[in-house]
Amino acid sequence: MKTKNLVIALAGNPNAGKTTIFNAMTGARQHVGNYPGVTVERKEGRVKYKDYDITVIDLPGTYGLSAYSPDEVVARQVIIEEKPDIVVNILDASNLERNLYLTLQLKELGVPLVLALNMADVAEKNAVKINYSLLAQLLGAPVVRCVGNKNEGISDILEAVVNRYRGQGNIKERQMRYGQAIEAELSLLQEKINWGGAPAQEIAAGAETYSSLASPLTSLPLRWVLVKLLENDQEVSRQLAAVQDGQAIIDGVAQSQQRLKGILDMELEIALVEDRYAFIRGICREACERGALDRVSVTEKIDNILLNRVLGLPIFLGMMWLLFQLTFTLGAPFMDWIDVGVSSLGDWVNANMADGMLRSLLVDGIIGGVGGVIVFLPNIILLFLGIALLEDTGYMARAAFVMDRVMHKVGLHGKSFVPMLIGFGCGVPALMATRSLENPRDRLTTMLVTPLMSCGARLPVYSLLIAAFFPAYLGGNILFSIYILGILLAILMAKVFRAWLLPGEAEPFVMELPTYQMPTLKSILIHMWERAWLYLKKAGTIILAISILMWGLLTFPTVDNQGAEWENATVQLENSYAGQIGKAIEPVFRPLGFDWKTSVALLAGFGAKEVVVSTLGTLYSIEDEEGLAEETEETVSGFAERARNQSGYTPLVAYVLMVFTLIYVPCMAFIAVLKRESNSWKWPFFTIGYTLVLAWVVSFIVYRGGLFLGIGI
Repeated sequence: MKTKNLVIALAGNPNAGKTTIFNAMTGARQHVGNYPGVTVERKEGRVKYKDYDITVIDLPGTYGLSAYSPDEVVARQVIIEEKPDIVVNILDASNLERNLYLTLQLKELGVPLVLALNMADVAEKNAVKINYSLLAQLLGAPVVRCVGNKNEGISDILEAVVNRYRGQGNIKERQMRYGQAIEAELSLLQEKINWGGAPAQEIAAGAETYSSLASPLTSLPLRWVLVKLLENDQEVSRQLAAVQDGQAIIDGVAQSQQRLKGILDMELEIALVEDRYAFIRGICREACERGALDRVSVTEKIDNILLNRVLGLPIFLGMMWLLFQLTFTLGAPFMDWIDVGVSSLGDWVNANMADGMLRSLLVDGIIGGVGGVIVFLPNIILLFLGIALLEDTGYMARAAFVMDRVMHKVGLHGKSFVPMLIGFGCGVPALMATRSLENPRDRLTTMLVTPLMSCGARLPVYSLLIAAFFPAYLGGNILFSIYILGILLAILMAKVFRAWLLPGEAEPFVMELPTYQMPTLKSILIHMWERAWLYLKKAGTIILAISILMWGLLTFPTVDNQGAEWENATVQLENSYAGQIGKAIEPVFRPLGFDWKTSVALLAGFGAKEVVVSTLGTLYSIEDEEGLAEETEETVSGFAERARNQSGYTPLVAYVLMVFTLIYVPCMAFIAVLKRESNSWKWPFFTIGYTLVLAWVVSFIVYRGGLFLGIGI
């Protein structure tokens, strides 16, 4: 039988389990990109079911389809413009009233729906009984019970999708109705408008009929467009104003708004929201039965501890400490194995290739550079594993809630802490996460301080320096101190920015606290694979390119000299292009304890922070004062010995280098996305400037303070 193509889109509220179901459906058959023109992440996957090859689009999580945030605009545009065959609306069955608000908006948009009630087991534990067949009849769409994190109901969703696409089933479409006054105005407007008809002549003042020139909007239900106009949806107004007779329709709706305000004696947007929730409450009374609970729910019991006013913050800090302790401790054996492999590969190439430029490029540039970055892949995987566990269990939202009191003192609220936590993984998605902040000042302030959170790209720098200069039992504590320093600096700078740069009152904090759930192994493995693959891809492209560039800058121009081999290497390095650049900027970094080699590595880190490691690896593998290259040494221990001998590194200098790496200029990808998100080059340049100054000042204080106290010298 011939395979048929089918496109479905998954829509749902944040924390409804949409991504869990997406992962369960598609597994590893998925790819991530961005929607055209915006930095909103686009996930697509594929699944085969019966004789259908199904493309699954994971839409951004939204609470509605208004134009209040980029996520909502993107979700709406995908549904309107790409016209998926079926939209699968994922709902949290344990919180049905809130989730059905998006369902009603999807119904108004006229898209073919399948409703998947996820976390049904949680609802049942909370004594909520749902009549699925009655709910399907009341909403006019198939309803499927599922538990995404247990892989229950996934095939039922696909079956319902295929049946809906084929037109099977006896469910009758239903549309909610607003209050009598609103419905009367909608009917009046629909009678006057020739939706999608031929263009009309010029409309005289007071004319009884409007006409709309065919436009992208006219493929949508007129009722939906009118409701959006009544809600003052700016995006719909803009699109409609661009077509002939569109402004006449907008003016007609404006007259209806004035009449309705007089009748209802309230803001029309509030009236529409209240009518929707009244309709939802009616549905839930009919189709849901809530039994009496003789016990406090598991979520409430856990929250009584984790959200305790006294214990909440220490528990959060303890979890962060444990995460970094495990990242460093558990990753060490795997890092050693890769380290031995990289060193062995370098030794093999040295032994089997004739001396020359090509061997130097392979050993010093590629293996010493890229190999030195790949060594830290286990730490990256473990860090993202921990972050994924915190997100999937529902604790990340609690962390923001716990931090709310602290954030309010700096003029922000707990919701701003969510992007900052995401920044532990990568700054780019952290920037995207600021779209959930409605206040422009809050959003911009959060974007400006997000680069102070230690992203995964900085972890290889920390791991190298900690492994090389600190005893193993202190590794997790040192790493924890760097991450905490980033959080404290972010909070401090947020206070400064909100006080002088972006003043304004802090807004109240309201954030959903999702039900705790057990993450699936499949979902965790997919998260790990995605991040590991992105890291390896970066190592094989950007880091490889910069490593080769740095090798070239360190190798040329060649210098003729007749001294011993290590003396020749020293003279060559100092007179290379990189050496000349490093010595030129060395006076700026010397007060921090850095020599010209460290200065070169930091300069290379402007492209990507991992390159600091690869550049240090290249620098200290080219020059070898005491014949260390002849010994079989592992990358980390070899680096430590060479850095001490050649640059006078001490634990204090290593720690200061970690501090500087933490604070100074974020990577170029972050800067590019910040420009797009802020729609101006002003803030990216400001970020580059303030992080450089702050990095120097804090590093100077730490270095001079350490020397004064005699710590780490």
